[in-house]
Amino acid sequence: MRTLSAYWDSSSWIYLLVIFFTTCLIPDCRCQFGNWWSIATRTDLLGANTPELLLLSAAPNFCSRLEGLSKGQERLCTLYQDHMLAVAQGAGLAIKECQLQFQHRRWNCTAIDNKTDRVFGPIMRIGSRESGFVNAISAAGVTYAVSRSCREGELSSCGCSRAPRPKQVREDWVWGGCGDNVQYGYVFAQGFVDIREKEKTPKRGSADQARALMNLHNNEAGRRTVYRAAKIACKCHGVSGSCSLKTCWQQLPPFRDIGIKIKTKYDGASKVFLNKRQLLQAMDRRYKAPTVFDMVYLAESPDYCLPNRKIGSLGTQDRKCNPKSQGTDGCDIMCCGRGFNTKKETIRERCECKFQWCCYVACKTCERVVETHTCK
Repeated sequence: MRTLSAYWDSSSWIYLLVIFFTTCLIPDCRCQFGNWWSIATRTDLLGANTPELLLLSAAPNFCSRLEGLSKGQERLCTLYQDHMLAVAQGAGLAIKECQLQFQHRRWNCTAIDNKTDRVFGPIMRIGSRESGFVNAISAAGVTYAVSRSCREGELSSCGCSRAPRPKQVREDWVWGGCGDNVQYGYVFAQGFVDIREKEKTPKRGSADQARALMNLHNNEAGRRTVYRAAKIACKCHGVSGSCSLKTCWQQLPPFRDIGIKIKTKYDGASKVFLNKRQLLQAMDRRYKAPTVFDMVYLAESPDYCLPNRKIGSLGTQDRKCNPKSQGTDGCDIMCCGRGFNTKKETIRERCECKFQWCCYVACKTCERVVETHTCK
C-alpha cells in the first residue's frame, strides 16, 4: 500500500469544518474534549448552509483551536481541511455503531461527560477489549467516510477508486465506474488516526509503550476490515435490460456490516503483553499469534455492574433487561445478580383499521398490557 506522503499535494479550503467549531470560535468558549472523536458531537450542523458557517473558513488558526486534536492531527488538519468533515462523519458512524453493537451489554458505549474524557469516557484509560473496539471502529469509520467522500468528489486530493481490475471481472465487462476509493481512505486514516500514538515517546518496555502498540494494532485491524469489505458492484446496460454490457466498480457495504465484523473481532480478541523485544505477544502461547486483522487487549474489562466514575462505568441500575434471555441482555447477566423490577403498563393504540369509501380510514381503539423489566 502506498504511503500517505504519496497522496500529499496542496491543501484546500473547498469544504468547511461544519462541526462543533461554531461554539469554540465564540469568545469565552471553553471546549474541553479528550480526543478527536469529539468532532462528531456536533454533527447536527453537517450539511447546514448558512452565512455564519461560511465565515468559519476564514477564521484564523482554525485547526489549532480545535480541542482534542494532537499536534500531529492539527498539522494534518491544516493540510487537509476539506477532509475534516469526512473525519467527523467517520467518528459519528463509529459512535453510533458502537452504541448499537453494545446496546444489550453492561457497557453500552455511553460516556460520562466530564472535562477530560467526553465521548467514550475514562474507560479509554484501560487497555481493555472495549478500548480496543473503540479504536478499531473509529479507524474504520474514518477510512469508510473518507473513501466515500473521494467517490462523491468532495475532497480535493482524491477521486474515484483507481483499484486495479480484479481477475474475476470478465474481459467484456467495463471496469471503472466510480467506486469508493478505499485505497486513499485507508492511507489517510492511517496517517490521521495513528499519528496520535506515533508522536509519543514512551519509555521502552513501559506500560505506555504497550498501550500505544495495542492502539496501533487495533487501529490497523479496523482499517483492514474496511479494506477487505470492498466488493465488486456492477450495473447492466443494454436494450430492455438485456445486460449486453456491464460496468463494474469497487463498492463498500453499509457501515453496519463493518460494525458486525469488528464486533466479531472484539469477541475473539487476544490478550497480549509486551515481550522483551518490545512486541505484543499472546498471553496464552497455546493460541496462534494475533494477525493484523485481529484485535488485542492488555487488561481484563471491569464488570460495569456498579457506577464508578474513575473507570467510566455507569452501572446497570435501571437498565432494561429480558428475564427470558440467557444472553448479555438477560436480567441475570445485565443486573449482576441484584434482581430486577417489573412494571406493567396499559397502552391504548389504534387497531383493526379499515378503509371506508370514500375516503377515510376507520380504526378501533385497543388496549394491551406491556411489561418492562429493569435492573435493581
